[in-house]
Amino acid sequence: MRIPAHSVCTAIRDDIVSGVYERGGRLTEELLARRYGVSRVPVREALRTLEAEGFVVTRRHAGACVAEPTEREAADLLEMRLLLEPLGASRAAQRRTEAHLKVLRGLVRLGQERARRGHSDDLRSLGGWFHETLAQASGSPTLTSTLSRLRHMIGWMYEVRGTRDPVECWAEHGALVDAVVRGDAERARAVMALHTERAAAAHRLRFAPGTAGAAGAGRADRAARAEGVRNAQHPVNTPSLRS
Repeated sequence: MRIPAHSVCTAIRDDIVSGVYERGGRLTEELLARRYGVSRVPVREALRTLEAEGFVVTRRHAGACVAEPTEREAADLLEMRLLLEPLGASRAAQRRTEAHLKVLRGLVRLGQERARRGHSDDLRSLGGWFHETLAQASGSPTLTSTLSRLRHMIGWMYEVRGTRDPVECWAEHGALVDAVVRGDAERARAVMALHTERAAAAHRLRFAPGTAGAAGAGRADRAARAEGVRNAQHPVNTPSLRS
């Protein structure tokens, strides 16, 4: 059975975002094919996609490597999200379907309940699902894919620090859905603008561009991580991987 390149792409992207592959590290087709239990063909296709997304660069004499974004590039991503998330919310208020509303309402109920009870373990994944559904409700595949890419890139470059009240955060999600249900595009835009701005304030860079430690946490960590990658095999046709 031929494993589709998009599944391999998702697996490699997830490992880049989680730090399995360090910034600037080489990504050889042979190593990746062995790790994910596939041939080199879908790996090659996946690397081309990831290069277009900004996760991978091709260097002369080195081949495919994990990108090393600058601080300015990272800041640009947050600014782009500040501009595009409100646009997506506004469009969602105008174009959403009943199916979108059903999912959004269910996510808000679940998120608010877990936030009130202090069950914060899966609130981040619920939030990602919420924003992904809201983007899909915009009716624009281009905007949806752009926002998805931004979220992946921001999750790779930044960590979230701060003490934002989960109850307050999910109250904002609820206000967003209320505006979308009413078809109030301007209200949806305004609520999302405030929500995204507050979220951006809690983001801190995971790396220090231009410093000696920007590419990794040290030789010992890098060697151990590389050894783990060499010895591990993660088939991509398993249900544990995100779609």
